[in-house]
Amino acid sequence: MAVTQGHGNPKWTRDETLLALDLYFTLKGLIPSPKAPEIIALSNLLRSLPYHAEAAKQPTFRNPDGVGFKLMNLRQVATGKGLGNVSTMDRQIWKEFGEREDEVHTLAAAIRVGIAVAGAEQLPEIEQELCEGRLLTALHVRRERNPKVRKMLLDDRRSAGLRCEICDLARPDLKEPLQDAMFEAHHLVPLAEAGERKTKLADLALLCACCHRLLHRAMVLKTRWIGLVEARAIIVPG
Repeated sequence: MAVTQGHGNPKWTRDETLLALDLYFTLKGLIPSPKAPEIIALSNLLRSLPYHAEAAKQPTFRNPDGVGFKLMNLRQVATGKGLGNVSTMDRQIWKEFGEREDEVHTLAAAIRVGIAVAGAEQLPEIEQELCEGRLLTALHVRRERNPKVRKMLLDDRRSAGLRCEICDLARPDLKEPLQDAMFEAHHLVPLAEAGERKTKLADLALLCACCHRLLHRAMVLKTRWIGLVEARAIIVPG
């Protein structure tokens, strides 16, 4: 296999590595030539990721040779055979998903949809990357920040009184603009499961800004999705 000339390329991200693991599982661990259509297709997909627009201008970025090497790295982590130059990300993803092939296929399919949905649009900057990877996290944050979605949720809950669904914080003494500013919309369904369907009220929870941030941080630390019941147990003192 040819040596890549990708020195200086960005490190492989979590979602890129998930896409590579998806192909590794599909190929049953048998790694073909860089000229194989599966390798070329993944190379093209990785080069289309919206947050790699600048890097993709370089022909060495995620080229078929580089994709082939990544699959060999994953094989080494999985079997102990092959190249030894594996990254921390390779080991981390295998530790989390090496025994969860079906979930990897689901996540990879969602990432592919996310690439098509994002297109060339500017995605929001993210501080905390969820277990689904950078792209789906950015799309998740974009949905939660959608002012129409947030207004829909606030209007629905206003008659019963605005209250955080984790810590029960409420400030009915505040006038509407200030009271509204305390709360954010949280999507209860991961993007990998919900896709890009139209958001429904049943998909949303009303959280104070503090609990919303803590919940996202907890999901980052536990590298999995956390529901409201578990979030209350983690965030609210017993």
